[in-house]
Amino acid sequence: MKTLARQFAGQFLIVAGLWTLIALCTGLADLAFLRLVGRSTPVFDVLRRPLMEHWIWAALTPLVFALVRRFPLAPLQRARAFGLHVLFFVLLSMLHCVIAQGVGSPLAAVPPNYQGSLLVLRFLEEFYSDLWMYWPLVGVRALLDAHAAERERALQASQLGQLMADLQLSLLRAQIQPHFLFNTLHAISALLRVDPRAAEDMLADLAELLRASFDNPTHETSLRHEIAIVDCYLRIQQRRLGERLTLVRHIDPEVLDAAVPTLVLQSLVENAVVHGLAPVNRPGRLEITARREAEHLLLAVRDDGSGLPAAPRQGVGLANARERLRQLYGEAHSFKIGGQPGAGTWVDLQLPFRSMADAA
Repeated sequence: MKTLARQFAGQFLIVAGLWTLIALCTGLADLAFLRLVGRSTPVFDVLRRPLMEHWIWAALTPLVFALVRRFPLAPLQRARAFGLHVLFFVLLSMLHCVIAQGVGSPLAAVPPNYQGSLLVLRFLEEFYSDLWMYWPLVGVRALLDAHAAERERALQASQLGQLMADLQLSLLRAQIQPHFLFNTLHAISALLRVDPRAAEDMLADLAELLRASFDNPTHETSLRHEIAIVDCYLRIQQRRLGERLTLVRHIDPEVLDAAVPTLVLQSLVENAVVHGLAPVNRPGRLEITARREAEHLLLAVRDDGSGLPAAPRQGVGLANARERLRQLYGEAHSFKIGGQPGAGTWVDLQLPFRSMADAA
């Protein structure tokens, strides 16, 4: 309640101040004219009338603004609203004259031997000047309302755009997790008859991996958390591939708290294992690098597996990684992939470096 009272008082002071400024400009112009034609009139006598008239309209301004809001000059109802405002103008002009008569505001001129109503005379005298009081207020209020409506539409559009971006990222992430889950279950099923104990251990790791993945619903996580997920995934794959998988990590401890897209590094590692190392019948090497370069975080995944085919086809993992990076970082990231058939594949990912605290 106090906040609303202070807000109203502040707005009223602004309105009163503007009307006072207009009245002073009008009165000083009249005073200069009188001095120019040789009439010496006291300053207060010249300023009294414009000040009283404009202060009355300062008091009527909230009422005019309320009428414009209640009956806006909208395109579909402009003719009806305009007709209503003509009626409101006449009524407010009469109200202005009644108030002015009550507070003793001087008339502009009274003809000699005039015996009629001073209120009628005031209304006829003030009608033209009231035109320049009422209708500019209508225009100002309409412009302010139009500006506020435009800002509201822009805010709603921005919020809708952010909502759609969050929804799209959520859908992309939901697509990644079943994709990874089905690949892992396929790897476990391959061990069920060969080594049930290893399959049981893989199921335990899968449960831990799924818990770590689904416990973090945000679009970004720390590199530390992401590497924990990758390590869990690689334990599953090492039980499947055995000595065929050699892991080499170059992780700078300085970047462990950096923000990275959730499951992006895991999807790159999964792509290297499933499509690069698993298809070849020989030992393979997987190398993961994470370091800071100036204001960027560099993530690199390299393997010496089957490499890129002559006509590479982008799978679900890489397609989702590209789209999520575009949604999260726009042009502020780079995603490069290369390789040759039989000579391995490399993926370099460069992101804006920021800590998880800054990301939050």
